[in-house]
Amino acid sequence: MDEMTRLRELRADAPVPDRSALAPGRLRLTRAVASGRRARRLRADWRIASVGAAAAITVAAVLGTQLVDAAAPDRSGPAATTGTLRLDSPAEVLNRAADAMEKQEAAPEPRDDQWIYTRTVMAQSPQKMMVRSPQKGPAVGRITYDPDNWVPYDNSAAAKNGKDDDYRTSRQVYRAANELPDDPARLLAKVRSFYPTGNTAENPPEAEAQHSFRAMGLMVEAYPIAPAALARIYRALATVPGVHVTDHLVKDAAGRESIAITRKEDGSHEQREILLDPHDFSYAGMRFVVTEDYEYKSSAGKVQFPTEKFKAGQIKISQARVKAAVVDAKREKP
Repeated sequence: MDEMTRLRELRADAPVPDRSALAPGRLRLTRAVASGRRARRLRADWRIASVGAAAAITVAAVLGTQLVDAAAPDRSGPAATTGTLRLDSPAEVLNRAADAMEKQEAAPEPRDDQWIYTRTVMAQSPQKMMVRSPQKGPAVGRITYDPDNWVPYDNSAAAKNGKDDDYRTSRQVYRAANELPDDPARLLAKVRSFYPTGNTAENPPEAEAQHSFRAMGLMVEAYPIAPAALARIYRALATVPGVHVTDHLVKDAAGRESIAITRKEDGSHEQREILLDPHDFSYAGMRFVVTEDYEYKSSAGKVQFPTEKFKAGQIKISQARVKAAVVDAKREKP
């Protein structure tokens, strides 16, 4: 009998966790894998909760296959052909996006009894993980995910209040965004406070600019956000030091052309990208892209994993949101 079969049988009688309660962990795993943060932030994730407390789990190497942008930039998308939007300045793009948002009417705030439905596409191989059994030692498994997700708008039961926890309920984000000031510097300070940085040796604090970009990415990704609030966020995002825009449209995980707002991660070999729809400037997804060739070797206790080699241009993780809506009940689709 193989190790994964033993592990599954170990907790075969355990009930399946409720997805709405475990959704926050799902988001944390995606972000932790992308940013290289330690497995400390993964402890509540829905994909490993069903394994049970009897096994100690460490997430190891991320991708079995890597994605690379086409060598020739695709300039056939709407943002390039209109001739009115130049992809050479983050201020040009984000202020234009803000102008577009300010022309939109806000929908009513969702009710507390409503649900937020999202459908997400991940352009990567299933994530590998190492599972350590007390009896048999390490075994390799895989992490998968369900693209359809429903979370209560007022998901207070799952909200975490720790200073190093990125999760906020949809209601918390919606209302916090509405209260953001117009002044970019004050807005960035508010968002950094809303999504605090680390404060320990295991999770050290970020420099202000990186903290701002990460926190703003989380705010932009949230759904729903009032258009006027998103307009203020876009204008402030353009002022973060180190922010750039890719000079051609890129492909998101669903194969759609997108505008990439980027910033190289401090002390890293990769950049974080916030992807926007070139038609209406709504959030399209996120990517982490390797900026220079490097090698990475990791371990878990006495277990050494093979050295991974990464090439500039490789996409380590790419996530696209292809659907988002407010619905009246769990499992309802728009």
